[in-house]
Amino acid sequence: MPRGDGTGPTGAGPMGGKRSGSGQGQGAGKGRMGGRGLGAGGECLCPQCGTRAPHERGMPCIQQKCPQCGTLMVRA
Repeated sequence: MPRGDGTGPTGAGPMGGKRSGSGQGQGAGKGRMGGRGLGAGGECLCPQCGTRAPHERGMPCIQQKCPQCGTLMVRA
């Protein structure tokens, strides 16, 4: 670390190189934008009344209203 700022040759320093960690590769991890990446399938659940509705692709469950009571839904 020539400048004392944590940078240095690849594989050296506090981070141990580019690919230190679980060794699962580039495609592994949380999903897009750091979210959970649950995919297009599944259901949305109303935390108020328990109604379930199919998850719509491209529309997060937290933006969908329950068809029964109007409460915002969560991912089931």
